Amino acid sequence: MENFSEVLSIFLSVDNFIAIAAGVLIGVVVGAIPGLTATMAVALALPFTFSMEPVTAILLLVGIYKGGMYGGSITAILIRTPGSPASACTLLDGYPLAQQGHAKKALKAALYSSCVADVISNVALIFFAAYLAKIALNFGPPEYFWLICFSLTIIISISGDSIVKGLIAAGLGIIVSNIGLDAVYGSQRLTFDNYNLMDRISFVPLLIGLFAIPEIIEFYTSKVVPHVRSAVSGASLTLAECKRSLKSVIRGSLIGVIIGAIPGTGATAAAFISYSEAKRNSPNKHNFGKGEVEGVAAAEAGNNGVAGATLIPLLSLGIPGDVITAIILGAFMIHGLTPGPVLFQENLSLVYALFCGILLSSVVLLVVGNAAIRYFSLIADIPKAILLPIVLMFCVYGAYAVNNSTFDIGLMMVFGLLGFVFNRTGIAAAPFLIGFILGPMFEDNLRRTLLISKGDPLVFFRGPIAWFFIALTVASLLFAVRRYWKSRKVPATA
Repeated sequence: MENFSEVLSIFLSVDNFIAIAAGVLIGVVVGAIPGLTATMAVALALPFTFSMEPVTAILLLVGIYKGGMYGGSITAILIRTPGSPASACTLLDGYPLAQQGHAKKALKAALYSSCVADVISNVALIFFAAYLAKIALNFGPPEYFWLICFSLTIIISISGDSIVKGLIAAGLGIIVSNIGLDAVYGSQRLTFDNYNLMDRISFVPLLIGLFAIPEIIEFYTSKVVPHVRSAVSGASLTLAECKRSLKSVIRGSLIGVIIGAIPGTGATAAAFISYSEAKRNSPNKHNFGKGEVEGVAAAEAGNNGVAGATLIPLLSLGIPGDVITAIILGAFMIHGLTPGPVLFQENLSLVYALFCGILLSSVVLLVVGNAAIRYFSLIADIPKAILLPIVLMFCVYGAYAVNNSTFDIGLMMVFGLLGFVFNRTGIAAAPFLIGFILGPMFEDNLRRTLLISKGDPLVFFRGPIAWFFIALTVASLLFAVRRYWKSRKVPATA
């Protein structure tokens, strides 16, 4: 009881409540602006936390993180412009729903699944931090290699109507990801002696170009452009749709927790894996990519399930799970706290005060998210002749802001043309994005494993974790081949 009263005395402060609410609101707004990510918002907010109490400062940053994870889905659904990299998966079904006049339904599905995933992730953080962190510590290069192999199999699920076109797009993504300096030998690869390409292709210009610019080009090259009906007046999410999506939301949340607890994996991979598993197990799998509520819910559950889980290795071991938690680690150290086992021994009350604030952030996200839907959804009522030039301005600003480089604006335009070609030829852009994200991780872990083992291939088959992901990879490929042959037999029978 003594510890409990101390926790309440630390947590029950007006400053803490204001920090959580302000953080979530800032995160949602920043996440909804194309090119501005939660990472950027957390980094910019860090200097303002120096004079705050430790709990207040960390809750502000965590609130921005959680708000940014959801905020990216708003513009992804309304104008096919993901506000954050992880929201690229949400637009696969969110934007088609908006085009059909069901934007409100898509936004509500994204919000509710985000909040459920956030709660599950927070509970996992509180009760399973030490256990999950212990599992994450057992991941070496061979285990990461097989995890990436399993992740690459989702390309088949998100390839659309043509698996061959999906594989071509993924191959192009892997080739583009190799541009830059070789990680081991430092030699140039596909840079054509251009120093701007030596640091690899920036992710944000590629993301904006691939999804946002094609919509702008399509508008000015097409005579008839469908107008998205108001999100406010559209039909809302029904209880039956919530029930139908619940399994996928819980599954996606658990996938997000597992992926988030492993340092260096990220929310984007979790979103696509969650989406792929939802599609694989859904009775409405043929509607995925055409406007399926379950697809939106699964994608958002995956990327928001990561948010709390990335704090697991940070708090229990002092290892940041991603870039944002690395910034939050800096906030801990600025306030004289060292995350890890010592933190639980010396500052247990402070840790549980943080847990209380993190749980409260899920409720705040629900309230702020509902308000955001009401006001941000008015974007859908703006005529495209006025809206798209404004979107283009934000795209140019977002691409430039990453590295303060006009070269990135040119890259954005190049990938915009590529995305436009993809749209016209029926090639899905998502496999390209997955290939670009996972290609370097696949290569790095393959080479690190071979360097550590001095070329011995048996190291790839060490331990139960490696065999677990080998089994998942094989099962996923067998399922994909079976589905492919079934789809070929159906037209033949017809």
